[in-house]
Amino acid sequence: MRNLWRFISNYNAFFLFVIFFTTSIILLVRNNDFQRASTLNSSNQIIGNIYNQVSGVTKYLHLDVVNDSLAKENARLRNMLPSSFFSDSLKTQLIKDTVHRVQYEYLEAQVINKTITSRNNYLTINKGSLHGIKKGMGVIGPSGVVGIVWNVSKDFASIQSVLHEDTRISSLIEGTPYFGPLMWNGKDPNVVTLSDIPNQLHIKKGMKVVTSGLGRIFPKGIIVGTVIASGVKGGGNFLDINVKLATDFYSLQHVYVIRNFFAEEQALLEEQNKESINE
Repeated sequence: MRNLWRFISNYNAFFLFVIFFTTSIILLVRNNDFQRASTLNSSNQIIGNIYNQVSGVTKYLHLDVVNDSLAKENARLRNMLPSSFFSDSLKTQLIKDTVHRVQYEYLEAQVINKTITSRNNYLTINKGSLHGIKKGMGVIGPSGVVGIVWNVSKDFASIQSVLHEDTRISSLIEGTPYFGPLMWNGKDPNVVTLSDIPNQLHIKKGMKVVTSGLGRIFPKGIIVGTVIASGVKGGGNFLDINVKLATDFYSLQHVYVIRNFFAEEQALLEEQNKESINE
């Protein structure tokens, strides 16, 4: 306490100046409309800037929550796409009765680990068998195809990326009936190759490449990427087309696992066909 009084005594002139200066400012602002308006405008500007900065920091700190919310909303919207439905259509001359049943469901998940620069790349997501994930399901991101579910545990799943030497995804040039396997050559993580496309097609740079819908994994029309170059394969009958992937694996944070409700039925029927052929 003695030190405090000594400090005040030593700097009493400064404290008196601050008190008188503050009092004079208050009296000036209270008794003069112009100064009062100017002061209020200045203080509002300062406070507004402070609030703006605080808001920016708050938004940044809550980006994870926002991203999760957007990912869930995207999954909901994808489930409403026409390509997610299977059409049962009964047509006669007198009756036309169409019933749409859901064929594809999109399950949102977060990427918690991934490799990109290896020869064979995988991703790990925070959803597993408890959430309905099964081996062989297709996986896409907000921009395009990602890969295929490879292994599943109770709470997690690993995805064999498009950037894997064994991944083959049936794809086609949008607007054409010709399809072929999409594969990665192990070099550029942004570029894959679409093979076995007839060379009679006039392929232009910038044309879209999408999933063909053949098989049980991906519905038709999901974006894969865009054509950046094409060349004639050995033999001259087919093209090898370089495709820039729509998915940026470096920034990929959320994915959507595709559940095909008719996959098991289709697989059973195709297995029966194979058994019949082998008999």
